[in-house]
Amino acid sequence: MRKWLLPEYLEDILPVNARRIEALRRAMLDLFERHGYQMVLPPLLEYVDSLLTGTGHDLDLKTFKLVDQISGRTMGVRADITPQVARIDAHLMNRRGVNRLCYAGSVLHTLPAGINRSREPLQIGAEIYGHAGIESDLEVQRLMLDALRLAGVKRFQLDIGHVGVFRSLVARAGISRDLEGELFRAVQAKDMPALEQRVRNLDAKTATALLALPELVGDEKILATAARKLPAFPEIRRALSQLKAIAAATRGDGAEIGFDLGELRGLHYHSGVVFAVYAEGCANALALGGRYDEVGKAFGRARPATGFSMDLREVLMVAAQEPVRPPVLAPYHPRDAALQRAIAVLRSRGETVIVDLPGHEKARAELGCNRRLGKSDGRWKLVKI
Repeated sequence: MRKWLLPEYLEDILPVNARRIEALRRAMLDLFERHGYQMVLPPLLEYVDSLLTGTGHDLDLKTFKLVDQISGRTMGVRADITPQVARIDAHLMNRRGVNRLCYAGSVLHTLPAGINRSREPLQIGAEIYGHAGIESDLEVQRLMLDALRLAGVKRFQLDIGHVGVFRSLVARAGISRDLEGELFRAVQAKDMPALEQRVRNLDAKTATALLALPELVGDEKILATAARKLPAFPEIRRALSQLKAIAAATRGDGAEIGFDLGELRGLHYHSGVVFAVYAEGCANALALGGRYDEVGKAFGRARPATGFSMDLREVLMVAAQEPVRPPVLAPYHPRDAALQRAIAVLRSRGETVIVDLPGHEKARAELGCNRRLGKSDGRWKLVKI
């Protein structure tokens, strides 16, 4: 007998979890809408030249590619919805002012992005286009935390970094693209031996600053340490000023705030503040976000942008479980008008009513019903099973 197996790191979502995920999706999208974010639904497939525009090499490696049988061009299955939303803002909506957009849908990765992660994340997120100030970064961060609280995530930590610091050091020193990539990987992994080896031929100021980045991790006080240890370049001072403003604005928001100037995730994609949320019970970042002003420029329309995304599968692992009310069992009498009215009333109140189809009496226990509609004194009433 043939065994039906799914590819590695792909799985079916069965009814209990599917119901919870869909409830989360609806609740979060409703939250985004109440904050003025309009939903868009980009296609699952696009030509790779638009799908990967401005995203850097990392997303290219994550993207499944195939040949379009109509045009003969190479297409990709999206590995991230954010670039598609940036394209929609730049070319389809063409708004001059601030544009708030949100989305939800499946993406596909060639390889899992972390420990025990699915290759088919259910991505949901929100983006702001057309505003370059720290206010929009704060707005999306707060919306992200509100969405996690809505899911019942009680305790989490918000880690914040700024890729502008590393970019400034690399640009000022005239470091080659290849060496930049090696330095990026060493700093991101906090691999000090590798980093020490790669800064040997750099000037002392740049080498000292790069070696300091992996150690600039901690609470708000680390920003003062960074100001002392890093060169007083205008770009670095501006980045630290933005992080201080975020620290001041997020005090009392109910999340533990940490800073990591060695966090360079999405270096060739993000352009400023980057952030991630970690929660107990999840080995990977629960939500990711940041500023990516240069993606709009790559689409031919320079637009500042910031946003966040998360995988509903992972949120489900740490989300609070709401109790589910067992369904009601109703007998099969399609011509009984009174019974049909009673069923309709229960469903209008949010009850799940399952009609007991003829011939399936032995399988009733599988339905999980603890009440049924029974007739008493000529009326249909709820009775316990």
